[in-house]
Amino acid sequence: MRMGTGLFITAILLVVFSFMLINTMNEMSKVQSIQSVLDEHVDIKEIHLSTNSYMYDRHGKLISEVYQSENRIYLSFSEIPQMVIDAFIATEDRRFFDHKGYDPSSIARAFLTNYKTNSIEEGASTVTQQLVRNLFLTHDQTYDRKLSELLYAYKLEQMYSKEKILELYINTIFFHNGVYGIEAASHYYFSKPSNELTLAQITFLCAVPNNPSHYNPLKNSENTKLRQQWILEKMLEAQVIDKDEYEKARAENIQLAVSTKIDLYPDYVTYIHHELTQLIAQKEGYQQQLQNAPAESKQAVQQKLDQRVQKVLEQGIRIETALDPDIQRKSMQAIEKQLPNNDIQSSAVVIHHPTNEVVAITGGRNYKKFDFHRGFQAFRQPGSAIKPLLVYAPYIAEHGVSNQSSINADHFCKKNYCPKNFGGAQYGSVTLETALKNSYNTPAVRIFDRTGVDTSFRYLDKFGFSRVVPNDYGLPAALGGFTHGMSPLELTQAYTTFASDGVYQRSYGIRRVTDLKGNVLYEWNEAPQHIWNSSVNQQMKSLLHKVVTEGTGKKANQPSTYIGGKTGTTNAFHDIWFVGIRDEYTAGVWVGRDKPSSLQSIYNRGPHLLIWRDIMR
Repeated sequence: MRMGTGLFITAILLVVFSFMLINTMNEMSKVQSIQSVLDEHVDIKEIHLSTNSYMYDRHGKLISEVYQSENRIYLSFSEIPQMVIDAFIATEDRRFFDHKGYDPSSIARAFLTNYKTNSIEEGASTVTQQLVRNLFLTHDQTYDRKLSELLYAYKLEQMYSKEKILELYINTIFFHNGVYGIEAASHYYFSKPSNELTLAQITFLCAVPNNPSHYNPLKNSENTKLRQQWILEKMLEAQVIDKDEYEKARAENIQLAVSTKIDLYPDYVTYIHHELTQLIAQKEGYQQQLQNAPAESKQAVQQKLDQRVQKVLEQGIRIETALDPDIQRKSMQAIEKQLPNNDIQSSAVVIHHPTNEVVAITGGRNYKKFDFHRGFQAFRQPGSAIKPLLVYAPYIAEHGVSNQSSINADHFCKKNYCPKNFGGAQYGSVTLETALKNSYNTPAVRIFDRTGVDTSFRYLDKFGFSRVVPNDYGLPAALGGFTHGMSPLELTQAYTTFASDGVYQRSYGIRRVTDLKGNVLYEWNEAPQHIWNSSVNQQMKSLLHKVVTEGTGKKANQPSTYIGGKTGTTNAFHDIWFVGIRDEYTAGVWVGRDKPSSLQSIYNRGPHLLIWRDIMR
């Protein structure tokens, strides 16, 4: 009994002390403003809540909801259904629009009720105090925390309107299962927006935040239903619903329609996250910082960039992409169909070259989101697939030769570099056409040497291959001998030049990034470069056409307005490539193992060609 009396007296003293504190602060305002006193003890900066972001395909269909720990769809006050507001006001804080963040009568009433029952039967926190607790404080039931809560609530009421406080509150409350705010709760539990909910559904959801675990609709729906009926009673008491509405809502059978997070096409979505980082880096100066920063500082700059990207995503954005779901699915299916061994990997990239858009990209077999992505993160030697870009086109551009001009296809040796044709064969004098379509090696090295390494690389440098290094400037590069090599995305992008009259322009998956109201935030700028003239380009298209119709790429051939491409095989069959053009699409396919080893056992089947054919069919 004495312990209960002591608790009661302590509680009364807390209330009295709170009143005295506020009154004292008002008196002090004559000498020092209340605001300045609060600023010394209560630090509240502008409140920004995270909200979900969204990614769409080329048809405007949602392909990925982007959020991490908090699934929230932020609603402004005007967008919140009135019945949601009425439900929380009726049950949590009926004097919300009258008090200044704390409610003395509620505090006194709650302490009396709890004292009589010797338990916590009734709370005394206003909506503002609950918002403060959710945003700034812990949920510990201590007098220190309660006093801090009162101070924060008092200041919050000075900073924001009642409507804004309600807006923040309804968007912060927790509905269990990772869901925050009424709109995300509505989508999660009923698969529809909150403005389409019935009164019964609204009050059912509004039951959850009081004790999210106890009222979890997925596990404890009976508890949720009991709380819902209590909320309906309080709304009837507050006269925000009438008797008919009350009876109808009480009798309505609640059927959940739980939705799952939309997250399709992990290969493409992962690439778009990477591209978004690149886009923000370019537009906001991080790219320049990374280029100029000393090696020991690059990691710090990258961390700042990553934090900035995360902040942009948490603000809520729409990412409109060029994804073609049909081509993406075909790419994935073709790889699964044509590769018999589970340890052999592959990546495919498909670009719509008239628009310079990446419409499909795969990360590997059985790809999981944010895993190592072989489409843009795997850099491998390109083998003979580099010849059109580094050897033949520069040679034709510099020397003005025809496709029927002759070149020696016998053994070649210079400064201890002595490459051989496949199988060690010698072919004598052959035409450029014959040399390329059959992928002879020695003619390629000869014309590369004749054009000059530096001259040829001046053409290649315009493609912006990110891992080409000074050590690559040598004769072995003519056959794909690079230190790091190229990614499938980079090599495929370079080949679009042949389909674009000799003009190169980087291809992207992101069309534009907007805020949730449709205002454009980021777009790529077009930066076309003329690599070689139309005459050279036309000759190259003719050479590439012969590769597919008569040469090493015949298995990829199919009827089309135009078709052409080039195969590539690295030493010991570690990597096999085919990059080609058909009508309006340029596609590249790489096949290999993550830990390089021979693919000779499957080479003759031509899986790289069959995958490409299946995608482009």
